[in-house]
Amino acid sequence: MNESWRQIRDQVRSIWDDTDLGTDKEMKKVRGDIRKMVNLVHEKTGDPRPHIFEKISAIV
Repeated sequence: MNESWRQIRDQVRSIWDDTDLGTDKEMKKVRGDIRKMVNLVHEKTGDPRPHIFEKISAIV
């Protein structure tokens, strides 16, 4: 997940484009950790964690 972080971050933002996923600073805190990314998206969207994990896993 670290190698192509920018691409992953942009794809995650495009999936949840109707939601503010936070600042770049918040996104940097979850860099390289899929669980933290899932938690951030869940916190911002309220979507179920398993659903978020599936979508992010498909990207990674």
